[in-house]
Amino acid sequence: MARQFGFAFLVCLVVLTLLAWMVGALREFNVMTAQGQSVLVFLVISSLALPALVVVVAPLAVFVAAIWLLQRLNAGSELVVLNAAGYSPARLITPFASITLLAAAGIAAITLYGQPASQHELTSWRVAAAADVVQHFLKEGQFTTLRGYTFHIRERQSDGTLLGIFVQDARDKGKTTTYIAETGKVVDSPSGLILVLNKGSLQQQEGGNASNASIVTFEQYQFDLSQLANDDNDTINFKPRDRYTTELWNTKPSDVKSPVEMSRIRGELVDRFTAPLYPIAFMLIALAALGQARTTRQGRASAIGFAILGVLVVRIIGFIATQSLSVHSSGGVYVAFGVPLLTSLFCLGIILGWIRLSLPRGVTDWFSDITTRLSSRAARA
Repeated sequence: MARQFGFAFLVCLVVLTLLAWMVGALREFNVMTAQGQSVLVFLVISSLALPALVVVVAPLAVFVAAIWLLQRLNAGSELVVLNAAGYSPARLITPFASITLLAAAGIAAITLYGQPASQHELTSWRVAAAADVVQHFLKEGQFTTLRGYTFHIRERQSDGTLLGIFVQDARDKGKTTTYIAETGKVVDSPSGLILVLNKGSLQQQEGGNASNASIVTFEQYQFDLSQLANDDNDTINFKPRDRYTTELWNTKPSDVKSPVEMSRIRGELVDRFTAPLYPIAFMLIALAALGQARTTRQGRASAIGFAILGVLVVRIIGFIATQSLSVHSSGGVYVAFGVPLLTSLFCLGIILGWIRLSLPRGVTDWFSDITTRLSSRAARA
């Protein structure tokens, strides 16, 4: 059973992760192609998002694999044989727990180290790509817009010289600055990338009124490209999600700019430490709902439906607790940890027979009817 559960978990993990990665990769691909970026940069940037996807997908993969195996055991009457032989649902925890604990340990390693490292590198790659906009993003005869700037070049020569340069700064709605130059070249200086414009003019217009425009001609003008990379110029503003766990843990209130940033750091730490608890909670939900043998298809369908509903409710409440409650108050930290822990204890009580639930028959029949219709429509599709 542990071997079958582990194999099903790996299959679900790979399939769900690839599906989620493809959706995100397509979005990144549109951005990269619009900016003229290389395939290597696209693959690196999209692949660095994989650890974050695994953290989200792994608990769901544990739940889906557990549901599949329990349904398979029940369909083959193996659960009936186990119960008749004296094996209680509590004995089923052992094969499921071994794989689930390994999944939880993997999630812990990813959330505490792998994901922060990948997010840190992902932010650095994106900033570097933004700073290199003129060298790689711009295409001849096309307008490219980035961070309120619009670029256009007529021609790019083999030695890197740019001809027919147009740059418009429209960040300030009340003021527009336009740079026009005959030639130019990107220079890598100690302070960052600089676009050197030769033989051109600078036009400033305020309030959209042409009468307020002023034109200044120049022989040479240096346009700082580092401002395109980040609002703080030379420094990269890493968010709490992009920082390493040890860095967040050792952050003091005096090290941050505002109490709001400290609250976000607390919420990020809570999210990282609670993530490994969810695969355990989801596995126990599946065992509590389907660990007992059932002879009717309707009872089985309603159990699966209630298990899916329980997973959705637990994950939504946990998301609200980690992303909102724990950020706004220290009491939210207890709620964030309490959601998966109390869910696990509650389901464990059901598995061990300490807690018995009985829903009204009308609710069970109604839910079974809905799940049966949905499954039949899915089969026909």
